[in-house]
Amino acid sequence: MKPSNENRFEHEFIEDFEDGACIFEEGDTGRDLYIIQSGAVQIKKNTPKGPIEMAVFQKGDFFGDMALLQSLPRYASAYAKGNTKLLILKPGGFLMKIRRDPTFAFEMLQQLSFRVKMSNDRLLEVLRRNQLPMEEVQGILNLLGGGERP
Repeated sequence: MKPSNENRFEHEFIEDFEDGACIFEEGDTGRDLYIIQSGAVQIKKNTPKGPIEMAVFQKGDFFGDMALLQSLPRYASAYAKGNTKLLILKPGGFLMKIRRDPTFAFEMLQQLSFRVKMSNDRLLEVLRRNQLPMEEVQGILNLLGGGERP
């Protein structure tokens, strides 16, 4: 990882990462939001059976939103896939970006909504394949759709 001289504003800068470089690790307390300018990013979650790939994001995608919006430690780790250039927004820079470009917030909401739909579709497919009783499926969906929050 090498910082770039392309600093735009105090809370917003560009950073380059080489293939395989760790951008952040699961459990880190950083709250930066990342927008992929070039390359790709692989998101991996540790499980008792080893790490599992949760997603691969491409140019134009963002990640790091969960830590930013919820002020929680990083849920998973992020790794550069190929040489990758990221726009990094500090928490204060996120609000400034929304003020400068209100369509950014709308596009972010669209992408988050799409991610929730895809997660729901994947969950329903797993539940269907495992032929769980309908009451158990409904219980799981109730927890995800509006159960108690931490």
